[in-house]
Amino acid sequence: MKKNILLIVAIILSGSAFSQIDESQTGAWYMYFFNHQFKNSQWGIQGDLQHRDWQILGDQEQLMLRSGITYKPKDANILFTGGFANITTGTFGDDDSTTNENRIYQEALIPQKIGSRFLLTHRFRYEQRWVENQDFRTRYRYNLFVNVPFNSKTLSPKTIYGAFYNELFINGERNIGNNQSVEFFDRNRTYLGLGYVLNPKIRFQVGWMEQTTNNWSKGQLQFSMHHNF
Repeated sequence: MKKNILLIVAIILSGSAFSQIDESQTGAWYMYFFNHQFKNSQWGIQGDLQHRDWQILGDQEQLMLRSGITYKPKDANILFTGGFANITTGTFGDDDSTTNENRIYQEALIPQKIGSRFLLTHRFRYEQRWVENQDFRTRYRYNLFVNVPFNSKTLSPKTIYGAFYNELFINGERNIGNNQSVEFFDRNRTYLGLGYVLNPKIRFQVGWMEQTTNNWSKGQLQFSMHHNF
């Protein structure tokens, strides 16, 4: 009986915590992506630095540091990556408590062109996650990116382009320890934005992304710089 009461209290408290997230409040993500292919080599590096805020600034949602080693097979239009990420996740509102996560990931990027202007990229990613106070977890992700140049047929300098993506997250393990469990569906992200190609190495994007989980749905502005060096 005591166990049942404790379980009910835990569920109520969990639901209360999620309800505290103000879904109408606009958040903001500030992101820097980098990519480098070593000269005369099939190997390279890539990664990203992200500050995610529950609001425009001042209430940290996440700080993400991620980087990996890339490999491009000869005569194959695909890019493989294996990497590591560290994520610090904050709590919505005045609570300054955080949780930490270390993550290893493997991914494959497959570019595709449809017609003369639709530039697609398929990204498949598999993650192994060590989240603070949780058991070992895994997650599967698929992202479809679409870039559409407006004043050019390629992403050449001075090109303005439309950018879209949709990413689906699926949990591997359902039981995550301490009598906690997660759903098969983790989250979905849908983004629509505008980009500008400054030069062959640097692009900028600004747009709107809606993130939906089992418990809440929230929109945020996204500002990103994409750097090939």
